[in-house]
Amino acid sequence: MLSSEIVNVWPHNLMSEFSRIDTCVSLFPYVSIDTEFPGIVYHQINISKHSMESLSPAEFYAVMKRNVDALKLIQLGLTLSSSDGRSHYSWEFNFRDFDSDHDLQNPESVSFLKRQGIDFLKNKQRGIESWVFAVLFRRVFGVPRKNLKWATFHGPYDLGFLVKILTGMELPESLDGFMMLVRGFFGDEVYDLKNVVRDFGLGGGLEGVARSLNLERVTGKRHKAGSDSLMIMRVFFELKGKCSEEEMNRILQRFKYKLYGLS
Repeated sequence: MLSSEIVNVWPHNLMSEFSRIDTCVSLFPYVSIDTEFPGIVYHQINISKHSMESLSPAEFYAVMKRNVDALKLIQLGLTLSSSDGRSHYSWEFNFRDFDSDHDLQNPESVSFLKRQGIDFLKNKQRGIESWVFAVLFRRVFGVPRKNLKWATFHGPYDLGFLVKILTGMELPESLDGFMMLVRGFFGDEVYDLKNVVRDFGLGGGLEGVARSLNLERVTGKRHKAGSDSLMIMRVFFELKGKCSEEEMNRILQRFKYKLYGLS
């Protein structure tokens, strides 16, 4: 059955929740992730923020890298699902890295996240240190498990921030170098649903795609990482239900590692 609970993770329950994830992951081979961060602050010169899709993959990556390198992660959402999509478990990890009073940010984005319920002071005072999260994440997912399928929606920034905290370094200079790290951390099956939905005649953002599929949030708000990771997973299985397993496998094979803007 669909679990509506999203576990909020802070330092006091970080170890126990990663222990749960480690126990579950062999039985729940579908993983979706989402991140929240303080907006986009750098754009390609002479290109508006609404025209990023006109950039080449190398140009898109250069802009993404500059932003990810300069900014700090606020939240990460992770959802595990059974193979039939009927059982889900979701977590929302709250990080202390970002200081809303001093760190680089897009003020409009930060104000929006505040309205969605993110308490920046609580995160700063009581949140998880990203390096501790990285150690535990690598312990569970460090050797890519061949059976796992990873889903994102408009995923370059989500994967970028995750790779940044897992390596403790700025992103590689080249797109090829970044994709090698993505494959090294997450294995052979990584999908960006923003590309996949086009084969189903859909487009737009996660919320719009969900509405087109008649999916309503069972818990949380949009642009909260846990709730969005759960919605990504529900979109994925809704798409799977619209075609045969053979056809879905063909679609996924075509979109393997085709991240929006980077392919």
